Amino acid sequence: MNEALATLLDLLDLEQIEENIFRGTSRSALVPRVFGGQVAAQAMVAAGRTVPEDRTAHSLHSYFLRAGDPGAPIVYAVDRIRDGRSFTTRRVVAVQHGQPIFHLSASFQTYEEGLDHQSAMPDAPDPETLPTAAEALPAYREIFRDPGTVERLIEARGAVDLRYATVPPWGSVGRPVEPRSQVWFRTAGKLESDDALLHTCLATYVSDMTLLDSVLLAHGRGGWAVGDVVGASLDHAMWFHRPFRADEWLLYDQESPSAAGRGLGQARIWTQDGRLAVTVIQEGVVRVPRA
Repeated sequence: MNEALATLLDLLDLEQIEENIFRGTSRSALVPRVFGGQVAAQAMVAAGRTVPEDRTAHSLHSYFLRAGDPGAPIVYAVDRIRDGRSFTTRRVVAVQHGQPIFHLSASFQTYEEGLDHQSAMPDAPDPETLPTAAEALPAYREIFRDPGTVERLIEARGAVDLRYATVPPWGSVGRPVEPRSQVWFRTAGKLESDDALLHTCLATYVSDMTLLDSVLLAHGRGGWAVGDVVGASLDHAMWFHRPFRADEWLLYDQESPSAAGRGLGQARIWTQDGRLAVTVIQEGVVRVPRA
């Protein structure tokens, strides 16, 4: 386990300050606001810590309300909406400077057997044959508006081994391509914990990194680092279908069915042996800067 992953695990280990109130800190982000995946993951930690251990997350629905301040702590207030015989529902509001910045509703369920089917896993190259971020990103240094972006991107993704199986947005600037993107990811080191909540929260963290890539690809845009778009996530939803480990390879298969001022990304996360683990949908504002 490297230092970046250890730092991320510390960020997810929230401080409990009251029965239903938790406090978290932030790490520096690529932009001057808290990374959305971090807030979503921390909110899931807060929700999960108020739920019986025999119940695992099956879905989350969330809204990004305000940009978070990375220099201030975030307080997570949990509302215990319902504790049923099979399902538990929690609502979490993340607050900074007296204002809500993020809202999440999550549902947890005890395990039960039932009908079981899934779509076929899409084709993708072996992740071990793909370059790491540190190997791939320097080739795009001249495309980014700031040469230091390469090092910041590598540092920001230090806790996660994320490898593009398809061309990244900054690799097809000015050339619209199919609005589909694939990345493989896993944590940058094995995890000692088998806690399903931790692995769920880590996947939640990563799920906000690349989901809107497919929106950019459809229009030949390189993204914020290139400077040809600005934007932010609006909402984020996930459904957890089958068990998985975040320290084992997961294929994040993403596409954009629509963009109309707001861009929509939808995706599925597969285990390397072909089990559909998670479905993800996110909408974001993607704007072309004015001249």
